[in-house]
Amino acid sequence: MTTDDPTPGTPQPPKWSWRDRARGSIPVGRTLNPLDEPLNGLQVFPTAYVPDRLLVTQDLEENADPLDDLRQAAAAFGWGLLSERLDGTLLSGNGFPEPRFPEAPVTIRVRITSSDVAGRESPAPPDAWRVLQRARRHRYLARLRTAGAGSGPELLREDLLPGVGLEHILSIDPVGLNPFSHTNPFSHTNPFSHTNPFSHTNPVDEYGVPGRGGRVPVAWIGPAPTRTEDDQVKGRRPVVAVLDTGCGAHPWLPDGTVTRQLFLDGVPIGLTDDANPEVYPDLFGPLDGEIDPVAGHGTFIAGIVLQAAPDAHILAVRIADALGVVEESALLDAIEALGVLLHRHRHGLPDGQAIDVLNLSLSYYHETPQDGAYSLGLYNLLKVLRRLGCAVVASAGNDATDRPTFPASLWPWPGSDNGLQPDKGAPLVSVGALNPSLCSTALFSNVGPWVRTYAVGASVVSTTPGFQGGLQATARDDEYGRRRETIDPDDFRGGFATWSGTSFAAPLVAGRIAHRLATELLAGTEKTLPNDQAVKLVNSAVRQVIDLA
Repeated sequence: MTTDDPTPGTPQPPKWSWRDRARGSIPVGRTLNPLDEPLNGLQVFPTAYVPDRLLVTQDLEENADPLDDLRQAAAAFGWGLLSERLDGTLLSGNGFPEPRFPEAPVTIRVRITSSDVAGRESPAPPDAWRVLQRARRHRYLARLRTAGAGSGPELLREDLLPGVGLEHILSIDPVGLNPFSHTNPFSHTNPFSHTNPFSHTNPVDEYGVPGRGGRVPVAWIGPAPTRTEDDQVKGRRPVVAVLDTGCGAHPWLPDGTVTRQLFLDGVPIGLTDDANPEVYPDLFGPLDGEIDPVAGHGTFIAGIVLQAAPDAHILAVRIADALGVVEESALLDAIEALGVLLHRHRHGLPDGQAIDVLNLSLSYYHETPQDGAYSLGLYNLLKVLRRLGCAVVASAGNDATDRPTFPASLWPWPGSDNGLQPDKGAPLVSVGALNPSLCSTALFSNVGPWVRTYAVGASVVSTTPGFQGGLQATARDDEYGRRRETIDPDDFRGGFATWSGTSFAAPLVAGRIAHRLATELLAGTEKTLPNDQAVKLVNSAVRQVIDLA
């Protein structure tokens, strides 16, 4: 074998040019500048968003059509608007499509075009934040003109266009790898520049160093999780849906244990393109042989769920790219599709799908997280799933901050100013990370009253595809016909690794909930329960795992 030969058995990615790799390495979002388009009394914080799209959720309680406000605001900059479904299908007219099932909120995307209705091109590129703030200002000033002097100058909820929001960029975020917390994804120019493992002055970064919490191969010497044979299952298995990078190949995770492609009415849910980080470990960035930051992330999560709940069935839906980036509309579209499948299951339809726990190891920071100042589109979709008896488990994030992340903070936490009230659905469980000792919180973990529980998330051992990167062992000396060398830091052909992040604390909690459900579900006590009984069953399982107080 020559030095140019690929590793035997390693899937080779499509023959992309440097243009393809460079294009795929460019983050799709824009960082919000809080000083742009200020609005009286509205405190704004940085976030990342898609610059030419807004998300609009139908709000039946509001009389005014927000699309008219947005259209006028866009026209002021010389831009136009196009309405489309979350999957990008254009909509005719100005209305909303019919909901896909009863009680489901309807969210559409509004794309901002560089030309107005007359076809005139604007010299400035579209900016969704400026359109949103300008539309809010129009609504605010119109109210002041018509309400009279006694209405007061303060902003009201109706001024903020309820149901309208930016399309945020979410991150599948191993420690220290949020592409929007580090401005240059290529800031580390040489993978061999760090000769001293204590050279990182930021102690949080230590968790990203192989051997100190970062992704590194490890040997598993115990047995595989013991799984009840299919012919012994009288009812059904608990089902955990994971919206992430998908799931790669691993002996613990055959097709009978993991559904790798889920369909709704014959249409695949999630991403189906070739840029699959669970199959191809080095898709983007420089040709330095370094495996992409989130390659194998979904497989690692699936292995954690299986260790905690050996009898679970896992639905692995890929919504993230190889950079770990998720557009909010893709997340909403996938959650909505899961809601359709679960709704059909609850009504005993053959094309339905049971879903007991939804794991979301991803997050973003909202620019205006306080009461009334953010769109409830994501919350309302998750509430539909929870009312159908599906617990939602979300990672808290890895930025060592107490700033609330979404969706982890979308519950009425103590002292909350998010305006949410308790409801009768299954809970949303936000999860921070503990160190392996279980006696301390990992320094990288986000914290705060909005974090509902903590589970081990540092130096966790789980499954990984059989990847091998370009890094090499530090020393090699072959004798007696045997290859002898030190540990290759990115040779994962043994199938297991250690890794750190709240991304991995969340599926541990999700798996524990599924394990508590398994006793009744495997015995066949749950057929097609009504929603309230399904919620009661899931709530009981959650209470056995965490304190819901």
